[in-house]
Amino acid sequence: MQHETLSKIRHSLAHILLQAVKHSYPHAHPTIGPVTDNGFYYDIDFGSDIKVGADDLKKLEATMHEIIKRHLPFTVETVTADQARGMFSTNPYKLEIIESIVKTESDITVYRTGEDFVDLCEGPHVANTREIPVDGFALTHIAGAYWRGDEKNAMLTRIYGIAFSSKEELDAYTTQQEEAKKRDHRILGKQLDLFTFSPLVGSGLPIWLPRGATIRRELERFIVDTELKWGYLHVYTPDIAKLDLYKTSGHYPYYKDSMYAPIKIDDDEFMLRPMTCPHHFQVYSDSPKSYKQLPMRIAELAKLYRYEASGELSGLVRVRGFCLADAHIICAGTNQAKDEVAKALDLIEHVSDIFGLTKGNDYWYRLSLGDRNNAEKYYKNDDAWDTGEHVLREVLKEREVKFIEAQHEAAFYGPKIDVQMKDVRGKENTAFTVQYDFCMPDRFNLTYTDSEGKDVRPIVVHRSSIGAIERVMAFLIEHYAGNFPLWLSPIQITVLPIADAHKAYASTIYTTLIDADIRAELDDSKEGLGKKIRNTREMKTPYWAVIGDAEVTNGTVTLEHRTLGKIGEIQLEDLVSRLSTEIKGKQ
Repeated sequence: MQHETLSKIRHSLAHILLQAVKHSYPHAHPTIGPVTDNGFYYDIDFGSDIKVGADDLKKLEATMHEIIKRHLPFTVETVTADQARGMFSTNPYKLEIIESIVKTESDITVYRTGEDFVDLCEGPHVANTREIPVDGFALTHIAGAYWRGDEKNAMLTRIYGIAFSSKEELDAYTTQQEEAKKRDHRILGKQLDLFTFSPLVGSGLPIWLPRGATIRRELERFIVDTELKWGYLHVYTPDIAKLDLYKTSGHYPYYKDSMYAPIKIDDDEFMLRPMTCPHHFQVYSDSPKSYKQLPMRIAELAKLYRYEASGELSGLVRVRGFCLADAHIICAGTNQAKDEVAKALDLIEHVSDIFGLTKGNDYWYRLSLGDRNNAEKYYKNDDAWDTGEHVLREVLKEREVKFIEAQHEAAFYGPKIDVQMKDVRGKENTAFTVQYDFCMPDRFNLTYTDSEGKDVRPIVVHRSSIGAIERVMAFLIEHYAGNFPLWLSPIQITVLPIADAHKAYASTIYTTLIDADIRAELDDSKEGLGKKIRNTREMKTPYWAVIGDAEVTNGTVTLEHRTLGKIGEIQLEDLVSRLSTEIKGKQ
């Protein structure tokens, strides 16, 4: 089935859902019901005295089936503003939508399903409900959603549905989603004691538990050590700065809505920083620079803070406080900038290979372009935009990689190459980014002395090697299904004495492993061996060492692995050597 046809079916099902809702809850106020990537939803204000839960979905679904089987036509009407206001006079949300349409001077259209049901909508829809596969959809779940996505507005009930062209496609999607739940980082994060959220701390502000903090620390050490080898200069800059810094950069007017409110201190206003580049430009400007010192690669693991609407927050993928593996490369001209863009992509691919991510499958490239005609959103310099987009396009072509071009996705200061990934729910997000910046050098008066002794404007390449630690953690949890490779596992081996008589030797084994910088855990509880092994498996620990009479007598351990099974009895020094080699090799 063509995408356009399926989209019409999904849109029509949103109306039929609302029709079913109004059948059971005639006083409910509907708002909007758009199509999603795999179905549809409708946001509805049921009133404070009515609670609609998951148990009600089957009843609504049954009513939808009845409506579809009546073979009702969808018909469109163009109405005046006054007519529309009269049709929806008791619904404040629809009246608000009507007024917004009036401001744009667009036609106001309504769709009727049969003769009795009408909704404000611009379409399109199927011609008749007989075109909708009655067994190709399902209502899946209910969530809260603020009107217009603003937490200052009323909380609505969002009813989600999925829809496909056949029952077979619906069943296949449902099966895939069940598998995805097993990999969902939000579920595994709780199961494996990796991170949590506290309402007292605030939404979107993750708290790393000891096991999760261990993985994060390994990621941070890995990327800093790697970047130092690749010629980066790592710095520390403050999490807070004067508002003037972001006014100079231009971020404040462009990203004001996603920044936290200014903090008044003495006679100045400060902000929690939402990005690092203005800070790094102060590092560069600390002393005069010559072309001989370029490129200068300034890097930092920077803690950033951005306001995200409550409805957009999602586990570790979208948060309000995060740590970005950020860098800004000051380049002497376009050719050097092009080389540095290519090297940044080399680094991203190197890191991705170590994580076991496959280009074209687990991640892919997007060339994000600006809009020359939108001076409010994009820095006005047509020639520089043309040059920047040409440079990035040429880099991708020379790498012989497939990429898509996305209009109006650039940063305000220049085009960028985004490295895209999908989470287990099928939602696409940007994981890493390489940006070409011709704007900030002007705003901060960045210069370098060329070979003739003249002051020249540099080009800046913004890049992130592994993106936000939080987001990459979410991707990796789902990619590995919680089964982290040995070097990243919070506990790399658990020592399991069978009985009290084996605890002293097990403690010696544990201490030896710890002294060898191997993250070990000793389970000397009263539980039986079977329960201890089950607990170890549940925490997805790669190895465990069983200690019994034979092991104490022989000075050995019996080693087992979560996927390889029983490896057998080995000497302690061989165990340390095996694990150390795997860890060093990032296995």
